[in-house]
Amino acid sequence: MQSKNISAVTHRFIETNGIRMHIAEQGTGPLVVLLHGFPESWYSWRHQLPALAEAGYHAVAPDQRGYGQTDRPTEIEHYTQLHLVGDIVGLLDALGEEKAVLVGHDWGGPVTYNTALLRPDRFRGVVLLSTPYVPRGPFSMLAAMQSVLGEGFYMAYFQKPGVAEAELERDVRTTMRTFLYSASGDAPQPQEGVQQPVVPEGKGILDIMAQPQTLPAWLTEDDVDFYAAEFARTGFSGGLNWYRTIDKSWELMAAWNGAPLLAPTLYIVGDRDLVFHFPGVSDLIANQQAFVPNLKRTVILPGCGHWTQQERVVEVNAAMIEFLKGL
Repeated sequence: MQSKNISAVTHRFIETNGIRMHIAEQGTGPLVVLLHGFPESWYSWRHQLPALAEAGYHAVAPDQRGYGQTDRPTEIEHYTQLHLVGDIVGLLDALGEEKAVLVGHDWGGPVTYNTALLRPDRFRGVVLLSTPYVPRGPFSMLAAMQSVLGEGFYMAYFQKPGVAEAELERDVRTTMRTFLYSASGDAPQPQEGVQQPVVPEGKGILDIMAQPQTLPAWLTEDDVDFYAAEFARTGFSGGLNWYRTIDKSWELMAAWNGAPLLAPTLYIVGDRDLVFHFPGVSDLIANQQAFVPNLKRTVILPGCGHWTQQERVVEVNAAMIEFLKGL
């Protein structure tokens, strides 16, 4: 499914927080910033940029730190949430904008809610896709998930520099095809219970994923080609370094322990999303209002997997634009 007006998207570079950042943008009006996850890029928002522009907004999708055409610092410690939040606040400054609405999918979710937590004066509202707001607790997300799912939890597998890179970079196109299909709502579901993303000892993450015979309707070979070309050029270290700073970011966010997310919020998730089936997450989603007091709406998309805004373009765009117009 190709987006109309994708050709109208323009590209440029800005300077923010000591790095050179590539942004894709379309439209004029109030600013909406779209933050992608792993392993993706600005291109994840190819269907949202024209829709938001048509609805009267200035939509901006950066390649985040470590991805695409944006700078990729070599030091792992330069990928903490405080660095990533600084990048987005600096993006607003570079655009000469005082305020914006933030939209985040997957890893873009924590950057979105942490940015709104740290700089509530700059952000009018947030949209979270897949990843719900999780207030900082007594353990980091990595430690909490490892305690339940063990050392094979995929985020733990990503910790050692070079290991996941060697696997994912062996055949980048196969990696991207497998990731995009396997985490989608189109991939076969386990017969009993939910298959958790746990990597058996001696195996890799691709070994626990489903291989597509044919691509689902929402994903074209051209889409896979775009992602594959980007990661063939950049490698995966930039994106993987976000996982390697989970514990450090948790330490740095101590002052926000238990803090509620006060910004007006829209949350969208697929009922086949692996995040939705992490231990305790469905209960967390059901009780979000307790720590997101300004939650306007939760949208659960039946049959949708992890790639929310790519799998369900029409529903996601409609929910986002309705939320934006209500701010």
